[in-house]
Amino acid sequence: PSVTGSEEQTEGQRSTLECSTPYVCPWGDIVLHWEGYDPRVSEVSGRIQLDTSGVSHQVYLASSFSWKDHSKKLLCEVSHGSRKASTEVVLRVRHTPKDTQASLSPSSGNIGVGDTVTLSCEVGSSHPPVAGYHWYKDGVAVGTERVLALRGVRREDHGRYHCEAQNALGTGVSPAVTLRVFSAEISASPAAEVLEGTATTLSCDVPGREGHPEELTYTWYKNSAWLKEGPAHTLLFPAVVTGDAGYYSCQVTNSQGSDTAQAISLSVTYPPRIPTLTLFQETQGGRLAIVRCTVDSHPPATLAIDRDGTVLATSGARVALRQRLSVTASRNSLRLEIRDVGPQDSGKYGCTASNTHGNASATKVLVTRTAEVLIQPSAEVPEGTAVTLTCVGTGDMEEEPLYTWYRNGRRLQESSFLTLKFPSIRGDDAGAFQCQVQSRNGSDTSEAVPLRVLHPPRQPVLSSFLQSQGGRLGIIQCSVESDPESNLTLRRGDEVIACTWGCPQATSPRVHVTRSYNSLKVEIRDVVVEDEGIYVCQAGNSQGSASATVDFQA
Repeated sequence: PSVTGSEEQTEGQRSTLECSTPYVCPWGDIVLHWEGYDPRVSEVSGRIQLDTSGVSHQVYLASSFSWKDHSKKLLCEVSHGSRKASTEVVLRVRHTPKDTQASLSPSSGNIGVGDTVTLSCEVGSSHPPVAGYHWYKDGVAVGTERVLALRGVRREDHGRYHCEAQNALGTGVSPAVTLRVFSAEISASPAAEVLEGTATTLSCDVPGREGHPEELTYTWYKNSAWLKEGPAHTLLFPAVVTGDAGYYSCQVTNSQGSDTAQAISLSVTYPPRIPTLTLFQETQGGRLAIVRCTVDSHPPATLAIDRDGTVLATSGARVALRQRLSVTASRNSLRLEIRDVGPQDSGKYGCTASNTHGNASATKVLVTRTAEVLIQPSAEVPEGTAVTLTCVGTGDMEEEPLYTWYRNGRRLQESSFLTLKFPSIRGDDAGAFQCQVQSRNGSDTSEAVPLRVLHPPRQPVLSSFLQSQGGRLGIIQCSVESDPESNLTLRRGDEVIACTWGCPQATSPRVHVTRSYNSLKVEIRDVVVEDEGIYVCQAGNSQGSASATVDFQA
């Protein structure tokens, strides 16, 4: 038999195939028929021509073919008894891309930021072949390749992806697949910097958290220390306090693994606390007063120092400084130095701190000391040096001030002379000196200033004692007056018994040595005749030396 009809069929359109033979046997058992078609959507009819114009036998197959019939084989067969002959027809059904699927690789495990992911678009059948592909993420076009490669995945790549395959007849659309990017991130509400007392929430999220197929566990950390763990993805602060400030991070865990969010800094702002105001006056070397103000606040405060309401210095906009003033400002700290301090610098000093959230202040009273003691040539001199102490004050120059001198709190002299002179200073003259200046404006007393006189050792005091009760115990003690401290050495003949420093320890177990400032004590237990003799105590320092002897008898 021969078959005629269209070379290709189109899905959804009805077409007819004809199977024919050029002969007819009206009274024979020759059969012509179709095989392999779907009778539910097909109709078969026949025609026999037997006249003067020609002889033929036709069988028609009318059907609406689907894309599943593409490449299907149909047979037109003629049979006579057991003998058969047939012609095969391979259907070519034109159709849009069918059974379009999107697949994700890797298909298991957590996909993290930075990983590589491939999305493949597969088509079950298409005739004519697929001419192009389109990828969409959450409805937005993202690519035109069959395989969409995402290298270095970002959090923003999380979403639902589907592909479309196109040919000349139309488009096949795949079901959507979800790319889950397992990446933890912390956000702060209402902000990462909040005012003290504000209700604040920290949220730890992974993309698609609400639609995640399994329960997640959240572990919270503050400044790298464990804080809490559980199913809650939020950390709540009903009224945040300054102690809540710090770096927070969280770790999100599922059955496939975990991811830790980058830490977020929670900053708590607050108004200035009460400032700390310190006043200090240095009378030695130029009469300097220092006023220092520090405060605790966030953000940093603007500080201002005033005296009796007049602003002297500020850490913000500069004020015109007086010649004797200098200012040093740093974060939440302001320092005012006043040179050549006088009575006019006394008064109530205040410090005011203010930021965008409020202000606070503190006050202190400064009573300036204007009198001071100057020592020439130095506050530390060798014995015999000529020393002059001068009382510098701010007395009324129109009248003659009265100067009173004190040593170690005891009055030395009172006169109109501002100096106290020692033509040849002695060790006994050392001490803490003060002067008082009296004038019509009142009186002022200086700070005590020490004067040190360096002198060689005086004659050492050397004593011996023998105790007989409870065993024979001999005690030899040497003490001396000197400045600086003397090294004391106790000898018997050429033998060194003990010294303050720099000599070997006593070798005899019977000898015990006690050392203190300018004093040396030697105890000899179980005294024997050999311990008798002349003992010499020698004292020496950088200024000289002296010695004394004692005859120790057992």
